[in-house]
Amino acid sequence: MQLISGFSRFLRSGWHKPVAPALAAVFLAFSAPQVSAQSLFSPAIRVNQDIVTWYELEQRLQFLNVLGLPGGSEADVREALIEEKLRKQAMREAGVEAAPEAVQLGIDEFASRGQLSTEQFLQLLGEAGVDPETVRDYVADQLAWRDYISSRYLSQARPTEDEIDRALGQTGGGGLQVLLSEIIIPVNPQTVAQTELLAEEISRLESIEAFSAAAAQYSGAATRNDGGRLDWLNISNLPPALQPVILGLQNGEITDPISLPNAIALFQLRGLREVATAAPAISKLDYAAYYLPGGRSSETLSRAAALREEIDTCDDLYGVAKDQPVEVLDRIEASPSEVPRDIAVELAKLDRNEVSTNLTRNNGQTLVFLMLCTRTRDLGENTSRADVANALAQQRLQAFAASLVEQLRADATIVQE
Repeated sequence: MQLISGFSRFLRSGWHKPVAPALAAVFLAFSAPQVSAQSLFSPAIRVNQDIVTWYELEQRLQFLNVLGLPGGSEADVREALIEEKLRKQAMREAGVEAAPEAVQLGIDEFASRGQLSTEQFLQLLGEAGVDPETVRDYVADQLAWRDYISSRYLSQARPTEDEIDRALGQTGGGGLQVLLSEIIIPVNPQTVAQTELLAEEISRLESIEAFSAAAAQYSGAATRNDGGRLDWLNISNLPPALQPVILGLQNGEITDPISLPNAIALFQLRGLREVATAAPAISKLDYAAYYLPGGRSSETLSRAAALREEIDTCDDLYGVAKDQPVEVLDRIEASPSEVPRDIAVELAKLDRNEVSTNLTRNNGQTLVFLMLCTRTRDLGENTSRADVANALAQQRLQAFAASLVEQLRADATIVQE
């Protein structure tokens, strides 16, 4: 079951305006999970003075699963609802709540992006077993939390003009390049917890040599054969949200684990240099993704290697995909902020018409043959400065939000039934 990326990003992060896909066909085909033997309105979880009922738990499970969103296991939903209660307690104390008209607007926009009326949207959800109040509560929490974090931390999150200049590569009349090492650890539903623990351990390594050894042992990227080492990259080629993270590192420091589809990534800074000519910011990325069944099996990787030798440009992939289902090939033009993070990271390493085979989809069962078609450089300073300033601020707001939730959780009394 597929979901367009804008809707998925909003539901996962709460920092974007809500959008929705055309969902009608899939809603009707989805059956509700069995109701727990517990009384629907008895406590499933106690979070300080608040409770999560079995009904709330079942509704959230059904809501996520009917939309095909990640985090739809019972364990994941329990964690999400605990954090939601903690957020609501903090917002209640501060007197912050989403305005009813803002919540309705969010639901209206979900429906309109799916070419549905709001009534049709909620009716289809209802036929899949999801109560309209579940949708309203979910959207209200996302909107209120975004507003609460912005009001509390935005003054601290706004970047200075010097910070924007540095991210743009405009300081000193030159541009910045970074020398990175990477570890991309594949994840599947059965190994999420173990992989997260491993990534946390790697993030605490204290030397370039140790990180290189970990890359050789654990990374699923082709760079593992070179200890995860990448060549010099223009900072402007990296995803906007990743640029300030990298620029905040000292040599030898490692990022916190970064969640990607089907993987967790870590980066270590090995060097930073200024070059004579600044690299302009990127306004648009044109790329192709051809999907090969078999994941990272030796047979599929061999097929990908042969295909790499057969084609010269992205347009050649149309001939390769001829007579195959349309979904085997995506050709996409998007701004850097609209490109999924794992794809954006891979594209940052590529020159025009180069290929990456580091990514998978479908829980590792599908290999992504990713090809950079073109980069469009943005020479308009006003737009690029605004984009970078927003990326810096949003990244910091997310960090503040995550830190606050961790603090609230550490101070909370949580009992699960």
